[in-house]
Amino acid sequence: MVEELNIEKVWELLNKVPDPEIPVLSVVELGVVRDVYVKENRAEVTITPTYSGCPAMKTFSDDIISQLKKNGFEEVIIHTAYNPPWTTDWMSETARTKLKEYGIAPPQGLAKNSLKLFAKNLPIPCPRCESTDTRRISEFGSTACKSLHQCNTCLDTFDYFKCI
Repeated sequence: MVEELNIEKVWELLNKVPDPEIPVLSVVELGVVRDVYVKENRAEVTITPTYSGCPAMKTFSDDIISQLKKNGFEEVIIHTAYNPPWTTDWMSETARTKLKEYGIAPPQGLAKNSLKLFAKNLPIPCPRCESTDTRRISEFGSTACKSLHQCNTCLDTFDYFKCI
């Protein structure tokens, strides 16, 4: 029996599509999937880039199309929405936990307060030892959406996923 192709099935499948830059997160957990529409064997998925010029957008689209087509959808259309802009507030709590376990400090606070926090250069808790005795080394880490920090306690360097 062929499994019914519906919105719930699409969300389930999308939750298996990893972020190409942080493979422990799905595109759903990251919050880039904004909307899903299904009609018969056609799926439309709306995604929002984490920031303008995000190099992962092509991979997001390709991976979403591949995942849905190999699971029964004949046509998959990807829409990109820039408004409202993506924010770290859209990340799930599961995503934040997974980031920390992966060694990336998750966003601190809400996006509306991020510029104040970033400007003050407040210490970001180390994802490994949880010390707040840390310092920012560079405004940019392994990708533009992260900054590079060092823990003065365990001496490890780590990325901080900027609160956007």
